[in-house]
Amino acid sequence: MKSIFITGATSGIGRAAASYLAEEGHHVYLLIRNREKGEAFIDELKNEYPESNVHIIECDLADLETVKCCATQILMQHDRIDVLINNAGGIFPNQYFNKDGYEQTFVVNHLGHFLLTYLLRSLLAESNAKVINLSSEAHKAAKPDFDDVHMKSKYQSFTAYANAKLFNVYFTKSLVEQYGQHGIRSFAVHPGVVRTGFGKTYKGLVKWIIKLMRPFMITPDKGAEDTINLALDRLDAINGSYIKKGKVTEPSSLALDVKNREQLWRMSEDMVKDYLPGKDNKKA
Repeated sequence: MKSIFITGATSGIGRAAASYLAEEGHHVYLLIRNREKGEAFIDELKNEYPESNVHIIECDLADLETVKCCATQILMQHDRIDVLINNAGGIFPNQYFNKDGYEQTFVVNHLGHFLLTYLLRSLLAESNAKVINLSSEAHKAAKPDFDDVHMKSKYQSFTAYANAKLFNVYFTKSLVEQYGQHGIRSFAVHPGVVRTGFGKTYKGLVKWIIKLMRPFMITPDKGAEDTINLALDRLDAINGSYIKKGKVTEPSSLALDVKNREQLWRMSEDMVKDYLPGKDNKKA
């Protein structure tokens, strides 16, 4: 059985994937910020699948210190990671900056996962692990400005989200370039337009549009299929691929921009440098 670690596992696609993987008997680790919600979910799983093996590791992707603590706990307590599913994400109507001064859409969807994966990279390589990054077709609407990646000059929530989903594709391909030869396999997945609590904090026109779209959205179980099939080796794909509807698909031309990809990697490394081993966390 596989050891599978998944962020954002108490709702939506993450919850559906975790439930299926637990039912199949895999060791599932929920990397989540709300322990109470996680424990309630585990109780539900235990009632339905008494032999399930599910555990909680606290991790708030918006707080890089907790991401560091999460990674440290994993490295201390585990000698193998078969699959890391970077699933958590969100779109936020209002701009908010974390204690490091980083915009929350960027941190929750990209930078938190970057730090988590970066800190675990040696164990991931030793395990010949798969890293599955939940991206979106929204990446095709991205308009990244690397001089203002936190959109301080002009914040637009959907553009911030689209940029982050583009960064998920960049990160996927950079992982292969950086560590593919050492054993890490990495994939980006578009799960489809899924009927979840996504965008629930919106009001007015956007909330109305989302409500109109709901009948045409797929279920979380359906949206989790590609992630599950990748995790369980049921879907063949070249390392670094972008997956949509069970098939390798070409992302946008911007997503193939090597210069941007390399710039994002360097920028991300610099942003998390105070949370890396051997560094005193000056920002905590």
